[in-house]
Amino acid sequence: MEQVLNRFLKYVVVDTESDTDTGLTPSTPGQMAFAESLAEELRSIGLEDVSLDKNGYVMATVPATIDEEVPVIGFVAHMDTSPDFSGRNVKPRVIENYAGGNVVLNEEQDIVLKTDDFPEIEKYIHQDLVVTDGTTLLGADDKAGVAEIVTAAEYLVNHPEIKHGKIRIGFTPDEEIGAGADHFDVEKFGAEFAYTLDGSEIGELEYENFNAAGAQVTVNGRMVHPGYAKNKMRNSIRIANQIMTMLPRHETPEHTDGYEGFYHLMSFNGDVEKTEMVYIIRDFKRDRFEDRKREMQHLINKINAEYGAGTAAVEINDQYYNMREKVEPVMHVVDFAKQAMEEVGVKPIVKPIRGGTDGSRLSYMGLPCPNIFAGGHNFHGRFEFVPVQSMQKAVEVILKISELVAKKH
Repeated sequence: MEQVLNRFLKYVVVDTESDTDTGLTPSTPGQMAFAESLAEELRSIGLEDVSLDKNGYVMATVPATIDEEVPVIGFVAHMDTSPDFSGRNVKPRVIENYAGGNVVLNEEQDIVLKTDDFPEIEKYIHQDLVVTDGTTLLGADDKAGVAEIVTAAEYLVNHPEIKHGKIRIGFTPDEEIGAGADHFDVEKFGAEFAYTLDGSEIGELEYENFNAAGAQVTVNGRMVHPGYAKNKMRNSIRIANQIMTMLPRHETPEHTDGYEGFYHLMSFNGDVEKTEMVYIIRDFKRDRFEDRKREMQHLINKINAEYGAGTAAVEINDQYYNMREKVEPVMHVVDFAKQAMEEVGVKPIVKPIRGGTDGSRLSYMGLPCPNIFAGGHNFHGRFEFVPVQSMQKAVEVILKISELVAKKH
């Protein structure tokens, strides 16, 4: 199981940060380079049907070790890292036998992972942690998942005494920018159901996620010399700020958890003449999700009633939906994962994903796909870390699911 760490350390130094602005798939060349190296690695460890398509999707097969007809299952992870924080020149460091307390990530720049800010780190005293040097993210989201799947696949190839059916593995680009499933060929993948390895702390098991939409708000103003502006100037920045304050103050990410939804202002750019804001809208319940979208449009209508037609506009586009609707009819898929965790000594933590995964979209494409922990914490930032023992347990869970599916059929 040491190989999962070695793979992870090798993978995270490859820059696979995705980019919303290129319009390409994959959106950055580093992702295709990583995909090419992954495909070659999968061939070298004995997997079959290894493929890499023009969009950077990697697929491969772990051949069955039994003759009985059992469902083909899949394991999926994404190769890209978030554009929210730099993924270039990642310098991972392994802290062996973490003793507790603060962790100095970068002494020169005085960057410290503090237990007051991130108390969850002390759950892992006496374990080995992989951390950053404080200047980049780590990339456990989701290269931990990639490393875990590849390590489990290699183990199965080298241990044919483990009885399992045909297993498909897949690696996707651009999940972090919401495009991970855009070109995923479900028919080619050929699995009856699958699991994404894209969760956080050890034990996480998730089969419901946000309904999600993006909203682009544009406010049009009118510039007039400020000394002569009375009843003439229309300051788009001030009007945009009015829209912000009209939204519920505490329905934001920093004030919500559990099943609570939110409006999240992602960016704000403007001057007197024109201001643009980008929001994301999230909720677990479909009816509340639709209400939130209607409320956003209602506020724009109120602004136009006050300042004149065409002052403000909003374009709202759905991004993904709650996978629960597609997974509940096949809850045995979740049960396999839950039993597998219990049998390898991991306590299942069944909880909603306050976000989305490739699995949420794949579930609506005909591939039910709940999400399993990959082990990391504090994704998308300099304080990201992953316990090595959590990655090792994720490998064990993959192996056990593969066995259980064969036994149950």
